[in-house]
Order: sequence, then structure tokens, then C-alpha cells
Amino acid sequence: MVNQKEINAFALPGGPMFLNRGMIEAAKSEGEVAGVMGHEISHVALRHGTAQATKGQKFQLGALLGQVAGAVVGGTAGAVIAQGSQFTLGTYFLKYSREYESQADLLGAQILARAGYDPRQMANMFKTIEAQGGSKQPQWMSSHPNPGNRYEAINREAAALKVQVRADTGEFQAARGRLTAMSPAPTAEEIAKNKGNAGAGSSAPRANIRVEPPSASQRTYQPGNFLRVTVPTNWNQISTGDGGVTYAPEGGYVESNGRSAFTHGVQFGVAQGGSGNLQRDTDQLLQDFAKSNPNLRSRGSRSDSLGGRTGLTTTLSNTSDVSGRPELVSVSTTKLRNGNTLFMIAVAPESDYDDYETAFGRVRQGLQITDR
Repeated sequence: MVNQKEINAFALPGGPMFLNRGMIEAAKSEGEVAGVMGHEISHVALRHGTAQATKGQKFQLGALLGQVAGAVVGGTAGAVIAQGSQFTLGTYFLKYSREYESQADLLGAQILARAGYDPRQMANMFKTIEAQGGSKQPQWMSSHPNPGNRYEAINREAAALKVQVRADTGEFQAARGRLTAMSPAPTAEEIAKNKGNAGAGSSAPRANIRVEPPSASQRTYQPGNFLRVTVPTNWNQISTGDGGVTYAPEGGYVESNGRSAFTHGVQFGVAQGGSGNLQRDTDQLLQDFAKSNPNLRSRGSRSDSLGGRTGLTTTLSNTSDVSGRPELVSVSTTKLRNGNTLFMIAVAPESDYDDYETAFGRVRQGLQITDR
């Protein structure tokens, strides 16, 4: 998926397929997205890109390579590559003839039917695109000035097909929720001017997404050979990629432009080394956290127990750089046998904290630490 606002999609000879985030956000259903994918993979199966490339061999290396690199690399490097090839998702190789588009529509409808989707959902996507773009239709539809013609042709094909529609998995709505939690997608112009992906250090407050309260039932994970963690069953385990692990409910974790953050849930990590004194090492850990979270304010510390071991829990207030709303953060620490410090960070919006405080306490008490 390409983090770009415009409604667009394309596939390359051999099968790599790219969907703009704007396409996902414009779609009303999983079937509409599947329709776009069915159409695009039909171009591949019918070798339309290969045929187009044969007609324009001299353009291939510059235009196509620059387009793909610009779309995938992103950021400064991507912008430079893209500008060097006059980046656009509607390059020569991806502007198919009316004949090719009609073929892809019909085969796409057949692929959808075999996959258990109603082919009319692809026709509905054309209506969605027409409503979103009006006369300024995206390049994806540039060869067909009238989406209504495609709508009618696909519906005729759908009437001739036998379809056993599969149940909606709910994954489309979940994906839409994760996208809503991200900063807005940049436009092609912003990417070309290096104002899109390059701004990884900034984030815009996301929309208010409903996050389910902690489930009363629990399940246990083993993120490491010395630690077992028991959390509510509606929290998922997410590896942070830096040696830590997060447990958060759907909608409570955000990953955008190479950065990750969570607004609900807990995160575990190990701080290496230290003085051997829990209070001093905890103070140092909090100072390190404050460097990247300047809005943190301490509300005091208390003695606590983590998995039966002596620990400390410090409660802090913060303004979330994801939602822009006040949140409460508790940092719990205990020492491991090798002198390192195990920490647990628990986060929830201040308005929801009462619903989470009991769950956080259960997670701390339910830890199983076996580093002997």
C-alpha cells in the first residue's frame, strides 16, 4: 500500500500490486477493494503491461523504474527519484487502452466471483470513484471518461456468473480503523516536494476512535524466555522492533511514518545496566523517557509488586502526541538478577483511566519472571 491521498491503484508486469491509501479510505466495503485488486491483477494476467512496454521500449527504464522507486522508497530519496522521472501513477506504461480496460473489467469480475465476492462491488467502486472525483477522475480511470459505461458492463457480466458470496471477515473495517489512526496521507504533490513522508518527526492528532475497554477474561503470552505476561483477551501482542513488546486493544496502537505509539495498553522492555539500586535506576529511566516526551509530569511514586518482586510504580500525566488529549502513564519497574531493570509502561486516556487501572494492576501482579 502506498501512503498517498489520491484514489489510485496499479499493478506491474509479474504481479506486484500497489493500492493508494486514498483508495482504501474511499472504498465502502471489502468487496470494493477486492474489485480494484481483481481489475489490477487482470492486467497482469492478460499481460497488458508487457504489451504496452513493447510499444514504448525507449521509455521503460527511466519512467517505470523512477515511478516504482518513487512510490516505494518515499521520503527524501523517493522524492528525488520521483522528480527525476516526473513521477506520476499514470505513466505511459499504466495508461491502458479502452480495450485493455474492458478486458480487465470482465476478467476482474470473473476473478471476484471465484474468490467469493459479488462482482457488482467492483462496479460500485467505479460509482464511488465517480462521486469522489467528479469530472476530475483519477488516472486509474483516465482511459474511460464515463465510469457509468463500466458500471453497466460489469453488472451485465455479473448477471451471467454464479457467485457464492463469502462472509465479511471484518478485516477491512479494522484496516480502515488503523488508517484513520495515522496522520493524514500526503498528496502526490506533497511527496514530490518532500513534504509528505519526510516529516516523520511530526504527527497530527488522530480522530477519536472508539477503543473497547479491557476484557474481563485473560490470556497469557511469553514474549521472552524469562517472562510470561497475562493480559485481557482483547489486547494483541505487537513487537515494537526495538526489543520491546506492546499489548494493546484494536485501535489503541498507531504506526505511521516509521514511528509507533500506543494510546491504550502496556509495553514491556528491559533497561540495560544501571547502578543496582531500583530507585536510582528508575529515576534515570524516567529522565530518559522525559527527553522524548517533554509533557510528562510526575504525580508521585509508590512501592509496588511486579510478579511477586519488589518494585516501584510512578504515575505521570502527559498530552498524547497521537490524540492530542490528556493521558495518564504509569511506569512500573523491578530489578532482574543480572542487574538490568524490567519496566512496564501502562497508558490510557485520562478520561478512560478508571476502566484500565484495574487491568494494569492485574497485569503487574500476574507477571511471571523466571530469570534465575
